[in-house]
Amino acid sequence: MKKLSRRSTVVTGSAVLAAVAAGTFGTVSANASAPAAPAAAPAAKSGTTMTTTHLTLDSATKAAEAALDAAKKENQKVSVAVVDRDGNTILTLRGDGAGPQAYEAAEKKAFTAVSWNAPTSELAKRLDKAPTLKDIPGTLFLGGGAPVAAKGAPIAGIGVAGTPSGDLDEKFAQAGVAALR
Repeated sequence: MKKLSRRSTVVTGSAVLAAVAAGTFGTVSANASAPAAPAAAPAAKSGTTMTTTHLTLDSATKAAEAALDAAKKENQKVSVAVVDRDGNTILTLRGDGAGPQAYEAAEKKAFTAVSWNAPTSELAKRLDKAPTLKDIPGTLFLGGGAPVAAKGAPIAGIGVAGTPSGDLDEKFAQAGVAALR
């Protein structure tokens, strides 16, 4: 084997040393920036959490389509909205020929129904004793909203708007609720 010169030995040794140092630095650097394993969250005390029931998108769609179909059978052009327990819109269906105001009115009726766990026609009667109730943002105290409940607690609201009367709107909203039973 050929003997390397002193200069070649120093250059080769320096290159090897530099490569080893770079690899070690990279490993140390990578380990230093790697996130630590998350600590296990402490378990909640018994009685500090609750389980809630929510309407699925499939169920909301089934209810909205039932309400829309009931309105179509009576030649009514409506919009139907379904909101979750928190009043967030799950879906809204605008029926063929429904007026431009029906979309928003249906959402507000659904929100109002789930907020008080009562049909909006009943809530409208309360305005005689509490007229400022109608000033709550996002609400609409006209017939056409129906709550959906599970185990006595509201889990959704269905609102219908677009017919000449709140009674018809509510009849169709109730058809949506009935489709969930």
